[in-house]
Amino acid sequence: MNENVVDILIYLYENYMDGEQAPPSDQHELRDELIQAGFPSAEINKAFDWLDELANSDQSQHGESDPTHSLRIFTEEETARLDVDSRGLLLFLEQNDILTTNARELVIERALALDTAIITEEELKWIILLVLMNQPGQEAAFARMEDMVYNDIPVFLH
Repeated sequence: MNENVVDILIYLYENYMDGEQAPPSDQHELRDELIQAGFPSAEINKAFDWLDELANSDQSQHGESDPTHSLRIFTEEETARLDVDSRGLLLFLEQNDILTTNARELVIERALALDTAIITEEELKWIILLVLMNQPGQEAAFARMEDMVYNDIPVFLH
C-alpha cells in the first residue's frame, strides 16, 4: 500500500476530527488502528509529528491578517513543490477571505513540512482544512473550505 502522510491525515479527519466520533484516548491504540487500516508505521509517526507541529504553531503569528494587500513571491522550493494550481488555490482563497495572509503562510509551512515532492491541489485542500480547523475564530472560513473539499465545489470559475 502506497499511503502517505496526507492519506493518514484525511483518515484521521474523516474518522475523528469532524466531531462525530471520539478518537481512542491512548495514542498507542490509535497507532494500532492506523496500522490495522494498512498505514505504514513510519508514515503514522510523521503524521503525528505533523499534527503536533500544527497544534504547537504560534497562534499569535498566524491569527489576524495584515490589512495591506501584499504580493506573495514564492521561493524556488515552494514553486517546485506547490504546482501552479496549488498556488492559484492559495491566491483564490486569500482573495475570497477564506485564508488570511498569516494562515496562508502557515498552510505553506505545513505543506512543505510534508515528505512529498509535489503537493497536489487536492492534498493542499486537506492541509488548508486542517490548518483552518486549528485556527481560533476561523469557523466560517473552515465551513466554506469543508464545503469545497466534501462537495467538490469547483474553486475557480473558468
